[in-house]
Amino acid sequence: MSVPFRPRSDGIDLFVRLTPKAAMDRIDGVETAADGRSHLKARVRAVPENGAANAALERMLAKTLGVPGSAVSVVSGGTSRLKTVRIRGDAAELAKSVEAFSSS
Repeated sequence: MSVPFRPRSDGIDLFVRLTPKAAMDRIDGVETAADGRSHLKARVRAVPENGAANAALERMLAKTLGVPGSAVSVVSGGTSRLKTVRIRGDAAELAKSVEAFSSS
């Protein structure tokens, strides 16, 4: 199984499939698509209007990974379910934290 992120010199780019308007904010693990690419499955209660769902995703990831909110930002897929989220920090530590989602 491939990992749902790409390491960078200043952190990682995390690939996420976001479901807005969910019953609760949560991370549902890692899923591999038919094309072989992996992404983190996430759900947020926020609606996909005016960037509310993206902001909720950024807050949830920051809290879950233990990084400041300012270190997390959606860098592509702003209006799509499939997003790339840039997380700044120690790439090795962030990778370890994300890989823990795969085993849960």
